[in-house]
Amino acid sequence: MRLTTRTNLASRVLMFCAVHEGKLVKSSDIAKACNASGNHLGHVVHKLQQHGFVETLRGRAGGLRLALGPRDISIGKVFRLFESSVPFAECFAADDNTCPLTGTCRLRDFIKRAVEAFYHELDMITLDDLVCGNCGLEAILQLAPNPSSLCSETNLPGSAH
Repeated sequence: MRLTTRTNLASRVLMFCAVHEGKLVKSSDIAKACNASGNHLGHVVHKLQQHGFVETLRGRAGGLRLALGPRDISIGKVFRLFESSVPFAECFAADDNTCPLTGTCRLRDFIKRAVEAFYHELDMITLDDLVCGNCGLEAILQLAPNPSSLCSETNLPGSAH
């Protein structure tokens, strides 16, 4: 199983915004910090905005920020938003399924249950679970070199304990 680039970028955008919660951040800063194409990022931000995960403000002083608190953003919902249009296997594609086994294949049912279990696990994870106390992530995604007080130098990756 492999997630689409857009799902991966959506996770990065939301984590970046959560690290800078309450502040407007620029897409260009997210793209730079997350090694992402500005064009792909724009599509992802637009979809996140359409579905109420982020707010955007246009113009020179514009940017984006979380529209919900990190505890209110389910990672399962985000993944479904970006992955639901991509069939897991050919037999799940309504339009172009050419598999002759679809009607009697038991594997399809097992895969369907496994995918549902995957999403069930992600439904229990919030954006807050990904960022709260994650000093390494905060250090990587900071715009300025001053991580929060919860992230002392000894809690950062690669530092001596």
